[in-house]
Amino acid sequence: MTERMTKFDVSDYLTDKETIAEYLNAIMAEGDQNLLLSAIGDIAKAKGMKDIAEASGLGRESLYKALTPGAKPRFETIMKVLNTLGVNLSITPVKQPFSKVVDRRRKAVLAVNEELVQYKSK
Repeated sequence: MTERMTKFDVSDYLTDKETIAEYLNAIMAEGDQNLLLSAIGDIAKAKGMKDIAEASGLGRESLYKALTPGAKPRFETIMKVLNTLGVNLSITPVKQPFSKVVDRRRKAVLAVNEELVQYKSK
């Protein structure tokens, strides 16, 4: 008997503000702008791109373009989208060297992703 695996889509799991905030915190720890844009795009997809575009006052096509890796969206645009998603940015001091924080977050993200893939394949 062969098992069929479905394609993993993180947007299937971004169902509440707490999960969205944790996902964004883990992504922010990576320090990669393209990864952040992709993550915000995942969340917008989970919530409905059309609804997010309307609620943030952005055109749907503009929203897609702004959240594409390699894009250079205005900070104002990102803040509008994040506020529409029900989250905001906050700044906290780093208690340990940044490289250790990134390593810890990367391991946490990988562990969560692995658990989600295993859960989805059941």
